[in-house]
Amino acid sequence: MTSFKQRVDNTGLFLFLAAITIGLVLVVWSFLGALLWASLAALLFQPLFQRLLDRWPDRRNAAAAVTILIITVAVVIPLLVLASLVVEQAAGVYTQLHDGQINIAVYFQQVHDALPERLQRLIDRAGFDSFEQAQARLSQAVASSASQLARRALSIGANAAAFLLAFGVGLYVTFFLLRDGDRIGPAVVRALPLDPQVAQRLTDKFVTVVRATIKGSGVVALAQGGLGAITFWIVGLPAALLWGMLMAIAALLPAVGPAIIWAPVALYLGATGAIWQALVVVGSGVLVIGLADNILRPILVGRDTGLPDWMVLVTTLGGIDLLGLSGIVVGPLVGALFLTGWRILTEQRGAEHQPVHLPAEGADPD
Repeated sequence: MTSFKQRVDNTGLFLFLAAITIGLVLVVWSFLGALLWASLAALLFQPLFQRLLDRWPDRRNAAAAVTILIITVAVVIPLLVLASLVVEQAAGVYTQLHDGQINIAVYFQQVHDALPERLQRLIDRAGFDSFEQAQARLSQAVASSASQLARRALSIGANAAAFLLAFGVGLYVTFFLLRDGDRIGPAVVRALPLDPQVAQRLTDKFVTVVRATIKGSGVVALAQGGLGAITFWIVGLPAALLWGMLMAIAALLPAVGPAIIWAPVALYLGATGAIWQALVVVGSGVLVIGLADNILRPILVGRDTGLPDWMVLVTTLGGIDLLGLSGIVVGPLVGALFLTGWRILTEQRGAEHQPVHLPAEGADPD
């Protein structure tokens, strides 16, 4: 009877916790992105906080405040400046598209005419015989995307107060997560309704994926985007910073990579007679931008996340579609925890079904 009552009480407690957790998520929903990035920042900069804490053992608040100051000066302010420059260039491109100064259809017609005649016939035979109509659709799609980007930029400006509020909340929460993270983390792990070893293993995977995604994929993508922007500036491509940012986003996708940006640019430059510019873009894309990932990632990450490339691609794209920028981290994290959880379950089932080896007859059972 006592055991039955205890099970009922535990079930009631779990239902209450599930309901109140859903309620809390709904309450803080508008700040969910800020809370997520605050948690990621606290996790990523926890080693820096610990170094400062070793220097000032009895001044946790001061160590956390200095860490926040370093995050703001070294990361937040440069990203805000970069974002403002990209938005400015995107608005300029949209204006040129709207005024007809940039005509995507003309550019693609130049590429089409520069192709060999046999390849032109193959393209026309594949259903692109009405090439002008395909160009018009593509131009409309590009113009629509640019228009949407400009509207997003104006929306950010109109909601500057909401952005500043979320930013302030994020920094405020980051301060406390840094200061008390070494206590909150183990407490959360102990509270999980899982075997302690399983909970610790999932936690380790969580930390590994977050650090690999931000330190590895994020920093490497920014480096490749920066190299791409410099390359496009050297060859005289307009809005080089915007192209570099697009390359940084593409660099987050393992099966796609920055080549999806610089390869068509090189093709266009070569087709329009800008031979040395095309060679510079190809050389930089292969020898500089392509090798940056192989050089920087082992230095920044040091160990693999255990995710296959196809899952990184799918989860990153799905995460971005579902959550926007936060999906870059959340998508691969969900995929890694999914694989780890099933791997643990498989191992446990395998241990349960292992045959029991009985001693042979006449042997000492000890």
